[in-house]
Amino acid sequence: MLAHRGLAIGAPENTLLAFANALVAGVEYLETDVHASADGVAIVSHDADLKRLTGHRARIDELTRAELAKVDLGDDQAYPTLQEALEAFPDARFNIDVKSRAAAEAAAHAIVEAKAAHRVLITSFDDQTRRATLAALGGAYSVATSASQRGVIWALIGARLGLGFVVRAALRGVDAVQVPERRGGLRIVTPRFIDAMRRAGVEVHVWVVNDEDDMRRLIAQGVDGIVSDRSDLAAKVVKDLANP
Repeated sequence: MLAHRGLAIGAPENTLLAFANALVAGVEYLETDVHASADGVAIVSHDADLKRLTGHRARIDELTRAELAKVDLGDDQAYPTLQEALEAFPDARFNIDVKSRAAAEAAAHAIVEAKAAHRVLITSFDDQTRRATLAALGGAYSVATSASQRGVIWALIGARLGLGFVVRAALRGVDAVQVPERRGGLRIVTPRFIDAMRRAGVEVHVWVVNDEDDMRRLIAQGVDGIVSDRSDLAAKVVKDLANP
């Protein structure tokens, strides 16, 4: 199970407190997002600006690391850097969504400084951003990665048509696909899709699933990971399934 932006119950999302809450709940995998600050530091934040969480219109890339560290998100929390998060939880595994090209080198630098390459998965909706992050890490660091939007689309087409070579080509060099169960009227996660991904040697992670019955159903179908806002419930489901 992957804790989506940590466990934001009694804590602001994507903060050290939210990550700590998720780990206390029994989750080993933390899903998070990064942007780059004005001075080129990888900052943990889903949004490009502060408006939704604070009401301020300033953008992450307009403020320095020091300025963002002073922003009150509630519960005595501020915007952490990626390096701070990685170092604060040295046993946790992080699924890192790099939100912008500007954040690629910053994210790579944080991962190297925290000596965390062995416990991160790099993803981005934009394939160039994902590749830029991997390139910035350099060949000395082998990190897990999941397909970007373009790769997922081609993998889905290949799975629907039963063209295994298309699926394999679309997912070459990646370790997972991370998809919603549905997009509009299109059901993405089906037994055929899961089987095609398995044949291509990649895991299937489904986001964002907050209902316990849906979690149980998806696990029964064979998905490898569930991204959830309610990682406390997800941990309970996994424990119950392991101890019927």
